[in-house]
Amino acid sequence: MAEQYLLLIDKSVAKDIQDLQLRQYKQVVAKIISLGTEPRQQDCKALKGIEGSYRADQGEFRILYYIQEATAEQLGQVQIFRVGKRNDDEVYRNL
Repeated sequence: MAEQYLLLIDKSVAKDIQDLQLRQYKQVVAKIISLGTEPRQQDCKALKGIEGSYRADQGEFRILYYIQEATAEQLGQVQIFRVGKRNDDEVYRNL
């Protein structure tokens, strides 16, 4: 059985994805949910300069997140801290 991770979603991310069109919303939410079982998917890449952070692409959107590995006392965590369009690099501003 695959290891489960606790998904933490920042309030700003929840607000941003609520504003998406239905089709885009479903795609992004499905990708976020899949990160809870497999945070290092084939299409993910580590972000330079921010240890433990990664990005994953879904359609025209980029999802930025941190991974905290499990310890004996607690589950591993995936914290989604930014979702934005891939083509304008706005997702990387103010990191």
